[in-house]
Amino acid sequence: MGNCSGTSSGTVEEKQRSRDIDQAIKKDRKYIDHEIKILLLGAGESGKSTIVKQMRILFDDGFTEEDRVTYKEIINSNVILSMRSLVMGMQEMGIECDADNAEHVELFTSNATLFEQHITPEIGKAVKHLWDDEKVKETFKEHHLSFQIPDSAHYFFDNIDRIMKQDFKPSDTDILHCRARTTGINEVTFHVEDAHFRMVDVGGQRSERRKWIHCFQNVTGLIFFVALSEFDQKLYEDETVNRMHESIMLFAEICNCQWFKDAALILFLNKCDLFKEKIAVTDLNVCFPDYDGGCDYDNSIRYIKRKFIGLNQNANKKIFVHVTCATDTDMTKKVFSIVRETLREHALDDVFNLKQLDG
Repeated sequence: MGNCSGTSSGTVEEKQRSRDIDQAIKKDRKYIDHEIKILLLGAGESGKSTIVKQMRILFDDGFTEEDRVTYKEIINSNVILSMRSLVMGMQEMGIECDADNAEHVELFTSNATLFEQHITPEIGKAVKHLWDDEKVKETFKEHHLSFQIPDSAHYFFDNIDRIMKQDFKPSDTDILHCRARTTGINEVTFHVEDAHFRMVDVGGQRSERRKWIHCFQNVTGLIFFVALSEFDQKLYEDETVNRMHESIMLFAEICNCQWFKDAALILFLNKCDLFKEKIAVTDLNVCFPDYDGGCDYDNSIRYIKRKFIGLNQNANKKIFVHVTCATDTDMTKKVFSIVRETLREHALDDVFNLKQLDG
């Protein structure tokens, strides 16, 4: 009798312990099932970091006052270094500014300005006068690509009156336009309805790509960024390589990588606003000699879509394509709403398939 009683007590304890373990696993599994991990990949300056900023604005309480102080410093640097590159590029090409701007040109060719971290009244005045010079604007429009000046530089030049004020505090739009090279791995987490999202952004320059492997586990979806407007630009780190060609090579690797055979693959053809302006005057055949659609936006978009989708070697893998402008918050909100549903459905499919295997 005693033995039977002892066995019964042990069984009850074991069953309770088993139930406790099952509950803990269920709780952990529920959290994992609801976490949607999104990996952002693509070449440098394709818009990955801008999307991360948009997620903070839309779903994560935006930017703190401390953040805005940091971004003010980045914007100051963007303005100073961009104008310096523009002025020095003009000198190399033998293009002269108006005579009235001689002292302003001298300011930006001085090595002292290279180390200036703040837009002083003198620097602000110089930027304003130089940007009012039609030769400077024309040179920027035609040659800023070859000078490796960010596309967003003209936005800050246009807003220099506001930016040069001592009490300047960057707006969300200012922050979306500023450019700082991403190094290492950056994450942002946020909740939308009942889903928990983890978005991982890694640097796109070649020297940063060796770090990508550390982010590959448990990825629900991958968003690959292509800067449409860079079809006639060269890499910052290798001026012999076309940026669009680099993106194609990189996408071919990612698209057919075994690490991502079960992940949803989403392609963002980004910077459509800049592309629309550029394609009106520059034919896509400068990048793709076999393209014969002329300087037409819709023809060009269709060609580029086919070019990337054609790299997929897995007939069962669907690529979801979106034409985007990462600095446009309204557009980003609409596109991400579609992407969110795509990823949630994909995550549910994975859980369903896993349950079938468990069964």
